[in-house]
Amino acid sequence: MSLVSEEFPDEVPLRAEEITIPADVTPERVPTHIVDYSEAEQTEEQLYQEISKANVICIVYSVNNKKSIEKVTSHWIPLINDRTDKDSRVPLILVGNKSDLVEHSSMETILPIMNQYQDIETCVECSAKNLKNISELFYYAQKAVLHPTGPLYCPEEKELKPSCIKALTRIFKISDLDNDGILNDNELNFFQRTCFNTPLAPQALEDVKNVVRRNMTDGVKDNGLTLKGFLFLHTLFIQRGRHETTWTVLRRFGYDDDLELTQEYLFPLIKVPPDCTTELNHNAYLFLQSVFDKHDKDRDCALSPEEVKDLFKVFPYMPWGPDVNNTVCTNENGWITYQGYLSQWTLTTYLDVQRSLEYLGYLGYSIIYEQESQAAAITVTRNKRIDLQKKQTQRSVFRCNVLGARGSGKSGFLQAFLGRNLQRQRRIREDHKSYYAISTTYVYGQEKYLLLHEAMPDFDFLSEADLACDVVCLVYDVNNPRSFEYCAKVYKQCLIDSKTPCVVIAAKSDLHEVRQHYSLSPHDFCRKHKLHPPQPFTCNTTEAPSKDIYTRLTTMAMYPHARLRCMCSCNRCTYCLCQNLLKLELLRSVKAQLCRVVYNRHMAQADLKNSTFWLRASLGATVFAVLGFAMYRALLKQR
Repeated sequence: MSLVSEEFPDEVPLRAEEITIPADVTPERVPTHIVDYSEAEQTEEQLYQEISKANVICIVYSVNNKKSIEKVTSHWIPLINDRTDKDSRVPLILVGNKSDLVEHSSMETILPIMNQYQDIETCVECSAKNLKNISELFYYAQKAVLHPTGPLYCPEEKELKPSCIKALTRIFKISDLDNDGILNDNELNFFQRTCFNTPLAPQALEDVKNVVRRNMTDGVKDNGLTLKGFLFLHTLFIQRGRHETTWTVLRRFGYDDDLELTQEYLFPLIKVPPDCTTELNHNAYLFLQSVFDKHDKDRDCALSPEEVKDLFKVFPYMPWGPDVNNTVCTNENGWITYQGYLSQWTLTTYLDVQRSLEYLGYLGYSIIYEQESQAAAITVTRNKRIDLQKKQTQRSVFRCNVLGARGSGKSGFLQAFLGRNLQRQRRIREDHKSYYAISTTYVYGQEKYLLLHEAMPDFDFLSEADLACDVVCLVYDVNNPRSFEYCAKVYKQCLIDSKTPCVVIAAKSDLHEVRQHYSLSPHDFCRKHKLHPPQPFTCNTTEAPSKDIYTRLTTMAMYPHARLRCMCSCNRCTYCLCQNLLKLELLRSVKAQLCRVVYNRHMAQADLKNSTFWLRASLGATVFAVLGFAMYRALLKQR
């Protein structure tokens, strides 16, 4: 009542009415609902109900009444603890009232009680009569809820709790932009601006570092703050009652009151309509590139196992297993390359965008790039039907499902895409096998990602997801007479009426081709269903297998309804689109060059009209065309 009226009432009722202090008159800008309790007017059951609803409890005792002080430990604290769970105890504030009636302090009596019960946040002596510390009391009560000491600090040990150290260590690593183990002045200013919206003045920076230097030898190194110095500063804040500083930092980096990253931070809302896919945008790739560069300490454009482990120290678990090394490109040591690293992120975003958001949250994307959430890193592509109608797409990731009977060579087809021949594939452990492979291809000079997925061979268990893709590969073993039957069955039952482009792969083409035990040969089957003839493929090579087939698959996925007459007279050229368009462009160029040559020669030698001239011109044009086509093949092979 003294708080509300700012004067001591002459007549004090047994129980004050419930009041709510509006947010705009409190330092923390939160509304505060205050409930009084009186043993004379209320039952214990009513007390228990209020305890269950309370965020903080103030136990009031009279500083001039010894029995009142003793009742704090003999009655009130045990009663409250009995009615609350041990893991979710409500913070307690001890309030010594009537300080105006005594000349001495009760703190000597209260301090042992505070040390005995960890739930006691603080103790305040006040006087309702002369209004001493009344507003401060409720400020501390708010602070105990918004900025509790319990999760952060252990008063007995006088040090930060392990969960707090873990959270602050992650924050330090995210803020250490160059990963040198030191927060330099630029990084400290970035951290300060991120958490408190204002940079530190140069003198203030030096003052902070000097405080650390005076208290510990290894808190400052190379004029920057080490992790130990960073943790010491937060310990100092808490010991001096500035819990809100540490809590502001923790909450800015996504932590809740239990020092766990919130669901809202890790999984921001993102809507993905049907028939749309999810990809990383340009800023996300720039961020991931900076993370890669930060941890590639030896600058070999690959992440060693130690560097991968260091990168994921800001995660509560290791997100990548050994199968990742067989999903993306690696170097000779089996380490994930820069291209493989980006490919894995692309794969995760395409298959499970929620997981990708979670991972970006652990890395601090929204904090480093000052975005509202990591959802800003994701592009949701437009509906595929619109792409088909407009006959163009802005997508960068295309999915190819690879189907075939067991042992047909599907796994080899996936691994060959990553540049691994049969000899390298034999070194892959069975428990490290991956059913995905992803890498980049180039279509008309544009970099695109092709995602290969090996579907399970059991025909009866093929799901819609196994068939929902941009292009399908049907793989059979040319050396197994019963292998093609599976491909024919899948096509006739699942794909014959589909608009998805389909390619038949004659795998293990280095082996002797046997007659397939099916009513039609693979070539006749493809001709009947207007498919391109089976494409021979082998990964039993001395060098890395050819990637031409994968470029064609990507092209077919990008242009599923393009129709050009095939140069091999198959009358359906979705498969040959890439090759044919390049040939047509080359022929157009050659034709234009030929016309210019003939025209120039004709103008220069207008009087020369004999047959010898035209024979030479034709021969020159032929040579020019052959050289141009050879250059095209060389460039394509180089790509």
